[in-house]
Amino acid sequence: MITQDLATGGLQPVTEQNSLWIVGRRVLRNKSFVSGGLVVLGFLLLAVFPQLFTAYDPLASELSLRLQPPSAAHWLGTDDLGRDIMARIIYGARISLQIGLISVGIALITGSLIGLVAGYAGGKTDELLMRGIDIVLAFPSILLAILIVAILGPSLTNAMIAIGIVNVPIYARLLRSTTLQVRNQEFIEAAHAMGASHSRILFFHILPNCLSPLIVQGTLGIGAAILEAAGLSFLGLGAQPPTPEWGTMLSQAKDFIRTAPWTLMFPGLAITAVVIAFNLMGDGLRDLIDPRTAKKV
Repeated sequence: MITQDLATGGLQPVTEQNSLWIVGRRVLRNKSFVSGGLVVLGFLLLAVFPQLFTAYDPLASELSLRLQPPSAAHWLGTDDLGRDIMARIIYGARISLQIGLISVGIALITGSLIGLVAGYAGGKTDELLMRGIDIVLAFPSILLAILIVAILGPSLTNAMIAIGIVNVPIYARLLRSTTLQVRNQEFIEAAHAMGASHSRILFFHILPNCLSPLIVQGTLGIGAAILEAAGLSFLGLGAQPPTPEWGTMLSQAKDFIRTAPWTLMFPGLAITAVVIAFNLMGDGLRDLIDPRTAKKV
């Protein structure tokens, strides 16, 4: 592969270093991906190294300092038990990112397996699996999540399982449609002719050619999962007090919206920021991966 040297007018070979430079330049020119990625990186730093950003214990209460407004000692104020809100938001970043990654992991792995098998097998297998997906889609996602948590019991782990289950149809339908397109390609027919097993064709030939839309949807799904988990926690079905989870913080602060609005405002801003950041990253990845828009980026 060669490229034209604009300075000399000659043709220069594309080396691995030049290829990485071209990819890196395209990524940096994508403002959506870069801006969202920087915010996500900031939250990742908070999640991995919380002790570097605050000296307060997120669980330590001091009733003499309850509902203190933002000040030099407590930059974001304190809650109804005198706990530092900034410390709770920082330590809550780890929990929220964990929720997003695990929930999307459950949905992505389960949904991908269902979509792969349905799209590849076709016939009655496809019909049976897709009707099961249709049954899940018949329920509003938040109501189904509430039902699952009510059956399993309120906890952070069960909330992640519930969010993962309600999002399985998204990945199942996405991978099924992509598998239907890929399975009739010539290289799949060649793999059949060479005697490749069905499992090898599924996981070594079809799945690698379906990863691009999965990566984009997974990135978008992390933000949505964090938002859904915050909603469950707000209803008392997710993380339980005194866990410094953002949705739980909102639930505990709702009674002080008039007298101490900062207890509600800052956790809400944290949720908004991380959800928007993952959405921006997902949009940027779609522009970078999609061949119809890649040349424009």
